[in-house]
Amino acid sequence: MNIFSLFKCKWWIPLLLGIYCFLYTTKSLAREKSGIPDSHWLSSSPYHMLGMTQSIVITGTVSDSQGVLPGVTVSVQGKSTATITDYQGKYSITAMATDVLVFSFVGYTTLNIPIGGRTVVSVSLQEDATQLQEVKINAGYYSVKESERTGSIAKISAATIEKQPVNNMLAAMQGRMAGVNVTQTTGVAGGGFDIQIRGQNSLRAGGNEPLYIVDGVPFASEVIGNSNTTGVLPRSASPLSIISPTEIESIEILKDADATAIYGSRGANGVVLITTKKGKQGKTQYTANVSRGTGTVTRFMDLMNTQQYLEMRKEAFANDGITTFPTSAYDVNGTWSPTRYTDWQRELTGGTSELTDVQTSVTGGSQRNQFYLGANYHKETTVFPGDFNFNRTSVRGNFSHASEDERFRANFSVGYTMQGNDLPATDLTRDSRILAPNAPALYDAEGKLNWENGSWNNPLRLLYASYLAKSQSLIANSQLSYRIVEGLDFRTAFGFTDLRHNERRTNPSTLYNPSLGFGSSYSSLYRNTNNRQSYSVEPQLDFNRQWNDSKVSVLVGGTFQQQEGNQLILFADGFTSNSLLNTLAAASAIYVVADDASQYKYQAFFARANYTYKDRYILNLTGRRDGSSRFGPGKQFATFGAIGAAWLFSREAFLANNSILSFGKLRASYGTTGSDQIGDYQFLDTYSTTSNGYQGITGIQPTRLFNPDFGWETNSKMEIALETGFLKDRIFLTWAWYDNRSSNQLVGVPLPGTTGFTSIQANLDATVANSGTELSLRTVNLQKKDFSWTTDFNISFMKNKLVSFPNLAASTYKNQFVIGEPINIKLLYHYTGINPETGVYTFEDVNGDGVLTAEKDKKTIVDFNPSFYGGLQNQLRYQRLRLDFLFQFVKQQNYSNDYIFARPGLLSNQPVSVTDRWQQAGDVTAYQMYTTSSNSDAGKAFNNFQASDGVVTDASYIRLKNVSLSYDLPQNWTGQLQCRLYVEGQNLLTFTPYTGTDPEFKTTGFLPPLRMLSAGVQLTF
Repeated sequence: MNIFSLFKCKWWIPLLLGIYCFLYTTKSLAREKSGIPDSHWLSSSPYHMLGMTQSIVITGTVSDSQGVLPGVTVSVQGKSTATITDYQGKYSITAMATDVLVFSFVGYTTLNIPIGGRTVVSVSLQEDATQLQEVKINAGYYSVKESERTGSIAKISAATIEKQPVNNMLAAMQGRMAGVNVTQTTGVAGGGFDIQIRGQNSLRAGGNEPLYIVDGVPFASEVIGNSNTTGVLPRSASPLSIISPTEIESIEILKDADATAIYGSRGANGVVLITTKKGKQGKTQYTANVSRGTGTVTRFMDLMNTQQYLEMRKEAFANDGITTFPTSAYDVNGTWSPTRYTDWQRELTGGTSELTDVQTSVTGGSQRNQFYLGANYHKETTVFPGDFNFNRTSVRGNFSHASEDERFRANFSVGYTMQGNDLPATDLTRDSRILAPNAPALYDAEGKLNWENGSWNNPLRLLYASYLAKSQSLIANSQLSYRIVEGLDFRTAFGFTDLRHNERRTNPSTLYNPSLGFGSSYSSLYRNTNNRQSYSVEPQLDFNRQWNDSKVSVLVGGTFQQQEGNQLILFADGFTSNSLLNTLAAASAIYVVADDASQYKYQAFFARANYTYKDRYILNLTGRRDGSSRFGPGKQFATFGAIGAAWLFSREAFLANNSILSFGKLRASYGTTGSDQIGDYQFLDTYSTTSNGYQGITGIQPTRLFNPDFGWETNSKMEIALETGFLKDRIFLTWAWYDNRSSNQLVGVPLPGTTGFTSIQANLDATVANSGTELSLRTVNLQKKDFSWTTDFNISFMKNKLVSFPNLAASTYKNQFVIGEPINIKLLYHYTGINPETGVYTFEDVNGDGVLTAEKDKKTIVDFNPSFYGGLQNQLRYQRLRLDFLFQFVKQQNYSNDYIFARPGLLSNQPVSVTDRWQQAGDVTAYQMYTTSSNSDAGKAFNNFQASDGVVTDASYIRLKNVSLSYDLPQNWTGQLQCRLYVEGQNLLTFTPYTGTDPEFKTTGFLPPLRMLSAGVQLTF
């Protein structure tokens, strides 16, 4: 029986469980408030009662270098009296005047403070890096101490995320994790990011996405938009923008086989674990955070002014032997003013984006019941002219309960987000770079768009086309656990996600030059509706046992997931009026571009066994049996697994009295994971409707061939790592080497044209290898009562290589891949300079036949993968003042301006560097002669130049990625209210030899990442 038949479309099941948890929590809290608090019960122990006549009430505040510290255990030495600090770091405990108070908290040095008759004892705890090794981190289905993990896991916390004025959580990860490379694809809010965890495994561009897990629920990261309706975004809207960064408690990245194998097929490209904020024990705490900021383009290109531009145009015509300017050459034939100058970059992209963020939350609870409720609002405008914005509103709640005997536990979390993206339908960045500097004014004397008698296409016409996207997302999760006997727990997790996305793009007739005479019948509309629902159930059995020097942990469980989606894309044109452009009934014709429904079913059974001997020898075994509906009969199931081991050699007897080495661990892992990221129904015969019907009847045509042998892609991973801490872990160094190999590639295998198909989806016996070295260094440079300074550094060296590809030379991929080289390469002509006699670009004729051809002469290999990347972060504190800043760096190559711009000499502006051109025989210059003709020798040479290594340049950079400066007001000023003032910046400074707008940016013609500055206040009471 299919387990989904029990709750298909029953999204109310996790919701009812959550309501139950909430009601039970409320009831328990009320009951507990009517009785004696636990802390008072503890302080009423027999030991206390014996000395009642000599006891006093001690109060105080516990803090650390970052501020007040909740959750600290405060106990009386030698007695059972204990309590914990609340969310303001305050505590109250009853003790004798001669007692000693013990302050302890994981990650901090324990303090023993004599009371000495005082009634107020406030202390400041110091971080203990050695104790930080005891902090548990999220490994997905289980948690593990940092010191005892056998896999490779990187983490950033809310404290880091909240210091960055970003609208997407992936932006907060840039430069902070070894082996994790994140690049931004656009500076427009709501746009996407590319993330690669230890390189590219798949030959397919869309096959390298990691698995995202939000509070234990799989979250589909496939794009939700469509290229016909996407607007200014170079790729469709990122579904991850729906999750507000301010809601996140931590992000863990699972990288190696030991860490990812428990996710089986879904962990081939790494796993991103997102944990949202939850309630914590203590006094109810209210927090409000408000910030305002601005965003601007980081820098503009140095383009030609009017004089330089007109000189280029006239010289180009002269080089082509044209003495009379054509009627279409409005810039030089007298139609446009030769003295006019407009800086189009500042005119079209020089605006200021305004950023607004508001967050509120309430949290608290008792030892057995905690709750969290939060709401967030984010709004961001654009740098383009006009009133456009991206906005997001979200609410999130989390409720947890534990029974009095702590055998039963329940947790429910739910988050709902509404997102709106109202943007121009076209990015104006490209126009801002290529418009002639003497082009006409944007508006005429009457304030209307100026068309200059039809002689140009006013760029502001593009703003008449609109893009609007609205999304609603619901993520709910219930987790129930029951301790059957000591050491044996049964858990079940229920997850549900619902994503509804609607977007439209309008193209009114006002987009077109009035001289063309187009009416409203030329207006058109694209509409895209995309809905996606996912259900999951994960039962688990967890066994833990310890005896003598041995500890055993065994976890077995299963995953049952079903995802359903549907998408409808419509195109309409021939509208009776532009005012009715959003009304389909007003169109004369409506076409169905796509009408797709899909269903994805996934099930798995997994097991993990961990054995620890003498707290220093650790063995971890993981296995998983996966089944996916995306493969043909007999190929739907596959088995994956991993083995990990660790040796904590610093705990050996021969190092017991060592004063230099405080921590040492050697770990290694090997295993296999898989991938089914190929989309649904790829192995089946599929059909689509024909664009042209027959006698009024729409037909269908085959689009894909059946392949019953379509199976899993496999990724084998190996890692060796060394973790060392020195001087009580004030210096902590991690070194890791890995080698990953992805085989049985899921690609389109080419077919002969006689079959009627260009390819068939199949497994190709090709292998891609990713190997590299990662280094992470953390140093506690200074740690005093009033001043502390810590530094975090990471760097990653990587090498990507196509190891094998059967019969590559005879395939359609022969001009795309080379065995032994990275898969992210380009085969280009080799540029050899400019012929000083003819003034034309020259290239290497590889085969010496006197003719330049792509197949025989494009042999120069250019690798666009970064050679290395990383980040350097510093955290400084002086009393209540804190300063954090991060430098991100990347060593890479990218296309230069010469690849982006058109041929010098055309009606298109150019970088000022193009003025260094050839003019007469003997000239040695950087650029060839100007020309307006594509058929001239110079015109043909320019086309080859843009397909050569002459347009590839060093795009390495060091960027001041983030700066955060904050100050906590003294509480003797604010009383019970805690107030933090802060200023934050993103993408502040960039040091690079790259002459384009942004070296990180790989997408031409779109707005690059912006420089963001914001200031705010956070209140807690």
